[in-house]
Amino acid sequence: MIDKLQSLADRYDKLSELLCDPDVTNDPKKLREYSKEQSDLQETYEAYTEYKTVMEELEAAKMMQGEKLDDEMKEMVKMEIEELSSRQKVLEERIHILLLPKDPNDDKNVIVEIRGAAGGDEAALFAADLYRMYTRYADTQGWRVELMDVNMNDLGGYKEVIFMINGKGAYSRLKYESGAHRVQRIPATESGGRIHTSTSTVAVLPEVEDIDIEIHDKDIRVDTFCSSGAGGQSVNTTKSAVRVTHIPTGIVATCQDGKSQNSNKEKALQVLRARIFDVMRQEEEAKYAGERKSKVGTGDRSERIRTYNYPQSRVTDHRIGLTLHKLDAVMNGDMGEIISSLTLAEQAEMMEKVNA
Repeated sequence: MIDKLQSLADRYDKLSELLCDPDVTNDPKKLREYSKEQSDLQETYEAYTEYKTVMEELEAAKMMQGEKLDDEMKEMVKMEIEELSSRQKVLEERIHILLLPKDPNDDKNVIVEIRGAAGGDEAALFAADLYRMYTRYADTQGWRVELMDVNMNDLGGYKEVIFMINGKGAYSRLKYESGAHRVQRIPATESGGRIHTSTSTVAVLPEVEDIDIEIHDKDIRVDTFCSSGAGGQSVNTTKSAVRVTHIPTGIVATCQDGKSQNSNKEKALQVLRARIFDVMRQEEEAKYAGERKSKVGTGDRSERIRTYNYPQSRVTDHRIGLTLHKLDAVMNGDMGEIISSLTLAEQAEMMEKVNA
């Protein structure tokens, strides 16, 4: 481990030199590339630097312990060794996690797609609740939410809503949300007071840049139409809404939230790139389907991942067996405990694989 850490530290120092080199500062592509690489290494570099300092101080304290000291000094040295040893263990655990293979998409913005599934109007209303939950969580993280497309029903629910969350690390925090979300509650449309079970599906896709997925003009068909509101009624008479079809794959993306056709086309292309990339990723992962599947998972939209039980004010994540009795807080964006638990479970599983 130490050799690997020293190698990373040497690379970090080399990058610091390169970022001061005029040949690099005058080359935007290299400057961006090296800056990102150094940023990715920074947390590990700082942890390793602190670890080396702690180890040096610990060694010095142990040497001092062997000298002739009065009782008061001996007690002080003993306390210092205990504190440094405790800090050593914390840093070692942190470094082991930092050295785990990192998802290259973790720092990216995300495109989130929520669709009402089983349950008709109630599923659409729940999809709107999930949208509000994610946007409020994004607010707590200082992220920016950009609505891209929405298809509403007459009750104000969302048959489908697509939006982008812009913020560093958004994918690393939200990637575990893909899957089927189940709600158990008495619908507003239920006159008999019976509890219904409905589902909505969530897909979280990393934003894909042009350099990651190149889409040629000859491979797409662009159609324009009038934007529509709840119930499908036209809300304007200009063809600002855009539908983009990727001819080789048949994948379609639409956007009608922007005020201009060009804005909607660009947003639709963002969604299209993300969907094509997601299909490619799933095909790649399918090649390794024989390997043990992650219990956390980040992509199977048919998998029921979480239940929101309103009568009991309970949220249960079925993948890790986590149950919280604070439904109102979660639906208002207090998702930190759930997301942190999922992240820790994934890290623990990766550690098992590394140590196996």
